[in-house]
Amino acid sequence: MIFTRQDHERLARILAEAGRREVIPRFRNLAKGEIREKRSATDLVTEADEAAERFISAEFARAFPGAALVGEEAVAADPSLIERLANAEFAIVIDPIDGTLNYASDLPLFAVMAAVIVKGEIAAAVIHDPIVVDSAMALRGEGAWLDSGDGKSRDLQVAPAAAPSQMTGMMSWQYFPEPLRSTLPARASAFTNVCSLRCCGHEYRLAAAGHGHFLLYGVLNPWDHAPGVLLYSEAGGHARLLDGRPYVPTERPTGLLCAPDEASWQEIRSLLLD
Repeated sequence: MIFTRQDHERLARILAEAGRREVIPRFRNLAKGEIREKRSATDLVTEADEAAERFISAEFARAFPGAALVGEEAVAADPSLIERLANAEFAIVIDPIDGTLNYASDLPLFAVMAAVIVKGEIAAAVIHDPIVVDSAMALRGEGAWLDSGDGKSRDLQVAPAAAPSQMTGMMSWQYFPEPLRSTLPARASAFTNVCSLRCCGHEYRLAAAGHGHFLLYGVLNPWDHAPGVLLYSEAGGHARLLDGRPYVPTERPTGLLCAPDEASWQEIRSLLLD
């Protein structure tokens, strides 16, 4: 299957509409019972997550008949659904609200995301910001850009490599197993600044736009990382698993590092992990 620009624009419109109809009206309006824990106090699901995913899934089913739809909340309810990705000719992974902890904390830093996977490869990605109402978009082989939604767009380009002491980055050290979970925070001092936005969608957007040098992640759920890896790669960056292999959305190993180029990837990996 060839995923066209028109298909891509349709995908983006559906995500934007989900943000407008389901996400924004509930922001800062959730009742206590509409926020629930999944696995921990920082791993939440809200009524808005579930409503947005229902809307997106229904619209995608109409727009892209035959696509295997793999949404974060559907997989939380039925983990076996993740197996659809391994054998699907055409699949779409959906994150109805990336950054749910921010959303539930009344912090306006969250995203609505999706990635198209054709025969195991990421073909297209959209990371939509429903607050600003713009979308970071990428098509395999055609680059990455920021679409403002009013017909204007600009290309995205990762930051040039720099000396580690001049680099900034974002990492989710808490999702690594020990001993890395304990050693990574101390090693971050090799860089000028390292932080976390608690929303990998916005972290990928920032890095793809050149506003940061590297990203480091532990847990690699496809709805969290398939959109961002394509966006960052099409913006000129180097994204690899910690053993140097390319990221594959049908697998869920531990550890992904994104850097401006291969040489800086090796240097950052050495400073953080060796």
